[in-house]
Amino acid sequence: MSDKLSMSQIEKNFHDEWVLIEDPETTDTLQIKSGKVLWHSKDEDEVLRKFGELSPKHSAIIYIGRIIDDKVIII
Repeated sequence: MSDKLSMSQIEKNFHDEWVLIEDPETTDTLQIKSGKVLWHSKDEDEVLRKFGELSPKHSAIIYIGRIIDDKVIII
């Protein structure tokens, strides 16, 4: 994936997936507006491994979808 996508495009294309975004453009409250998708997967561990492999300088990892209530997210 090489093109910068808007958050609405990311949400449309990667529903129920973890997404690694390079150089995210954010609002003043740090909500992501756009960015380059480096990797995506339904498997969170796979995205975290890719984050380690690719080592992007500025990035964000987000989940597009509903998070299960009993799951703990560590940021």
